[in-house]
Amino acid sequence: MPLMIGKTAIVTGAAQGIGARLALGIALEGAKVIVADILDGNEIVEKIRAQGGEAEFIRSDVTDDACCEAMVDLAHSAFGGIDVLVNNAALFGTLPLTPLDEITLQDWDRVLQVNTRGVWQCVKAVTPSMIRRGGGSIVNVATNRVFKGFPNLLHYDASKGAVLSMTKAMAAELGDSNIRVNAVAPGLTMSENVLAKEGIGDRIHSVINGRALKREQRPEDLIGPVLFLASELSAFVSGQSLVVDGGGIMR
Repeated sequence: MPLMIGKTAIVTGAAQGIGARLALGIALEGAKVIVADILDGNEIVEKIRAQGGEAEFIRSDVTDDACCEAMVDLAHSAFGGIDVLVNNAALFGTLPLTPLDEITLQDWDRVLQVNTRGVWQCVKAVTPSMIRRGGGSIVNVATNRVFKGFPNLLHYDASKGAVLSMTKAMAAELGDSNIRVNAVAPGLTMSENVLAKEGIGDRIHSVINGRALKREQRPEDLIGPVLFLASELSAFVSGQSLVVDGGGIMR
């Protein structure tokens, strides 16, 4: 039986890249999916429907309270409530490698606003609905970078380090409501924006050589781990971070 039959999931940042693959994979396992993104996600909705699933798109900015509430309202009106939130929306693929003393205040604030505050705002929006349904699962997408020092993306690393700390604090706070909160921490993943980066080829080669499993990481590699954390397979797992990077970081 599919893992997510009877569940409704919101996936943020789901118009492309990792988020799109997660939305498709979760839908294949029987979930009804809200595709939320500041970009147009109708193509992903049509793909989900073409494979026999149910989905709706909402244009959403995770830093805007009204947008977050609108995601919740759509989940209720279309599918009756919310069981799963995948907090995937983030700024990364379009960020240039930048030394810490060259990061502008504007860029720092924008990355933290989307990657960190956006996670909190989405969780704040969905928890009342999850509580009324008797529980739920929240999966935050972090990065393996926070487990080892990497240069030239300090604002991004700070934002995702905060996401891991927030995951633990949220799990502790929401556990009494039967809401589980976990995180996945992918390595460098070959999404559309990453592949479009200038000079990415040399960096990919270096990353692959540092992995136990020596191949490129694809967005599809995140589907299984997220499904595990979102489903009842992990019913007694909360406050954890699962590194998914082919053995680049071992801990």
